[in-house]
Amino acid sequence: MKTFVLAGGEGTRLRPYTYSAPKPMLMLGGKPILQYVIENLKRSGQKDLVLTVGFRHEQVQAHFGDGSKFGVKIEYSVEKEKLNTAGSILPFKGKVKETFAVVMGDHLTNIDMADMQKAHRKSGAIATIALFHKKDPLEYGVAKVEGGRIIGFQEKPMLEHDYNTAIYIFEPAIFDYIHEKEDFSRDVFPRLLEAKKPINAYVLEGVWFDIGRVGDYERFVELFDIVRFLKDLG
Repeated sequence: MKTFVLAGGEGTRLRPYTYSAPKPMLMLGGKPILQYVIENLKRSGQKDLVLTVGFRHEQVQAHFGDGSKFGVKIEYSVEKEKLNTAGSILPFKGKVKETFAVVMGDHLTNIDMADMQKAHRKSGAIATIALFHKKDPLEYGVAKVEGGRIIGFQEKPMLEHDYNTAIYIFEPAIFDYIHEKEDFSRDVFPRLLEAKKPINAYVLEGVWFDIGRVGDYERFVELFDIVRFLKDLG
């Protein structure tokens, strides 16, 4: 199964770190975030990769080359301008004839893509989205009100959500619902729902992190340094 790895963003929320490097090339534990993505794909048997790159793409290409040193095959699609998530794969319309996947090049996860692919095929849907179930506590207590009177309180309740991880499996027909410079969540998925095309949900078991802000990145750097230190001690 061909897998598109989207690695073209500038990572503006991670400045100043991303002034000199694209977000997927930020280092964690001695290697770039994108390398963890590729290694997890390889573990799931996903070895036919297309990296969509843009900002400072030379760094990505210099590190990963054709992918042979990482046990995968890498093809590059270099964006001259911002194309957004769905628009970045649109140049491959008519070229991809089988089921394929799209993942982000700057997320950390241990998702089993082979298991997700099985679930997708079983569903018969045009698209499958990997969801991450998470409970988030509110900072405040919540009052329950009926008829203008408070009848109870719930102290800092937990809100449960299924987050879109931006890990997708598609049938080639998805290209018929993508226009130039569009985003999957904002444009394509609403269009699918409007056309009454089923979107399959796959709740991943494991971990998923989007290192989206400076504080997140600095915490992960510290965590990875601690893990390496403990390994050196052991």
